[in-house]
Amino acid sequence: MPPIESSLTVLILWAVLGYLAGSIPFGMILTRFMGLGNLREIGSGNIGATNVLRTGSKAAAALTLVLDGAKGAVIVLLARAMAGEDAAQLAALTAMLGHCFPIWLKFNGGKGVATFLGIMLALAWPVGIGCCLCWLVAVAVTRVSSMGALAAASLSTILMVLTGYGYMLILGIALTVLLYVRHRANIERIKAGIEPKIGQKG
Repeated sequence: MPPIESSLTVLILWAVLGYLAGSIPFGMILTRFMGLGNLREIGSGNIGATNVLRTGSKAAAALTLVLDGAKGAVIVLLARAMAGEDAAQLAALTAMLGHCFPIWLKFNGGKGVATFLGIMLALAWPVGIGCCLCWLVAVAVTRVSSMGALAAASLSTILMVLTGYGYMLILGIALTVLLYVRHRANIERIKAGIEPKIGQKG
């Protein structure tokens, strides 16, 4: 982890800002705005891009993916520029928590995949690119979004060590564990061979 150089007040501020940024439910906002219905009543009911795709709108799904990633990246970059690396990593963690457990949705949010990738790209672009490529390859091979997410998360901490970002390791482990926890139902379905593929409705 990086040295703690910011004051407690500054860290608390960026922790709160990170959570608030992460908790913006772009998937629900976009589907409502585009007249695609209530995302909670579609497919898995999840607020992420994979479930948005089940509305039949590739544009809405793509926008959700980009915006969910951007909210994690932007808050990390702002925290780093205005406070420091300690604030950036804390904002990264709380942004992920905000996406997964938003107060506005009774703490029932998304799985955190796009936000995770956005955070990785902002914190350490070589790690982020590696995770994105891993996600793309795994999804291309399996057609299962959750497989890409689990593979990318698993690779992230290895990449941190290999590319000289070892000071991010604790954060990387925390984000990976959180992503796995949010995918526990997916993991059970993968084991049972019944995990839906990308684009599959219901």
